[in-house]
Amino acid sequence: MRLNDEEQAMLAGEAGSVAKIAIEHQIKVGRFFKAEDFVPVTQAHIMADTESLGQAGVMWLEKLADAGEAGVRIPTITDPRGTDFEKASLLGQADWMLELERRAIEAFTRLGVSMTDTCINYQTVLAATRGEHVAFGDTGVVIYSNSVGGARSNFEGGPSALSAGLTGRTPRYGYHLDSHRQATLRIRTDWTPRTLDDWGALGGIVGRLSNNYWQVPLVEGLETAPTSDELKHFGAAMASFGSTALFHLLGITPEALRLSDVGGDKLAVTHRIGESDVNALKQSYLVDAGIDVVVFSAPQLSIFELRDLARLCEGRNFKRPLLAVTSPQVKPDCDRFGYTKAIEEAGGTVLAGMCFYQSYAREMSEAKGWKRLATNSAKLVNILGGYGYVPMLASMQACVSAAESGELQ
Repeated sequence: MRLNDEEQAMLAGEAGSVAKIAIEHQIKVGRFFKAEDFVPVTQAHIMADTESLGQAGVMWLEKLADAGEAGVRIPTITDPRGTDFEKASLLGQADWMLELERRAIEAFTRLGVSMTDTCINYQTVLAATRGEHVAFGDTGVVIYSNSVGGARSNFEGGPSALSAGLTGRTPRYGYHLDSHRQATLRIRTDWTPRTLDDWGALGGIVGRLSNNYWQVPLVEGLETAPTSDELKHFGAAMASFGSTALFHLLGITPEALRLSDVGGDKLAVTHRIGESDVNALKQSYLVDAGIDVVVFSAPQLSIFELRDLARLCEGRNFKRPLLAVTSPQVKPDCDRFGYTKAIEEAGGTVLAGMCFYQSYAREMSEAKGWKRLATNSAKLVNILGGYGYVPMLASMQACVSAAESGELQ
């Protein structure tokens, strides 16, 4: 890779031992992906939960922090943590999990990282804008920022995202390049989703058809422009089912106002998706009427999802736990607007700063006896089967009714 004078100095250790470790890691990544040089980035976003970090990851962070050097050079923020400390006992989490979380937070803070603990930073902290180069770690964050914001990021692993924060740059490959942002797969939908679980299911289908990090699907045929929350569920599911990092919606997302803008005019429509396909994906997860727990998470809920949930909870009395997970930025508004009170008076719980599947989900299942789980998140149902759950996908309304009756209708 070509290095400029500043990067050569970092490699020589002139900017400190931490910057040297970071840029050495980035050079290895860049060479693997055949990057020719680095591109400056304006923000970095790091996976911060200790289920991902593990003991070794936390010890590595502490080693970097112990150097006592300058820390990150650009705004660097974190994905959800592994717990909400105020509700940890309700989740059945062990003391060692909380202690590891505290050590990770302390090390990140000493490195200058802002503990935002959110996977919806594009709705709450600072949305990346068209053409802005960033180094983001969470797959849902990357696909939303690339596709909806028009920003440029690859999926950055934890060490790579932190290294980008420490050096202010990332290897220039993949979705930082114009050549990788052209559509490679043209799909037509004959039906426009109506609910968030519908949008997630459609994203899951497109992800399965793509099934490749380097595939860029172009979707046409939508009758109306989706909202931010609908795009959030659509993109998060696509990234989960297909490892997709970028999609285009014809006439809607900023880089695809015309077919020719992203090379869609050179592609034939190879797949058509209708309402029956979306319903079939949802039905494939409805395997049992009984449920043990309802979870709204992955992605974290916006203030308007919480508003809708609070309205559905009014006058209810839940037989099963209902967990609603949001960001630390949204939670105070949820409290202030009375949504937390409405949800918790029905028997639900509002959690902040964590994400269900990143919070020792398998251990929670064992501690609480939770197995059959209902959610409106297609991303969550795609993930939780690997944690021993029987996840079921349904609308927010159906999930709330299931918490009240104990059965998903």
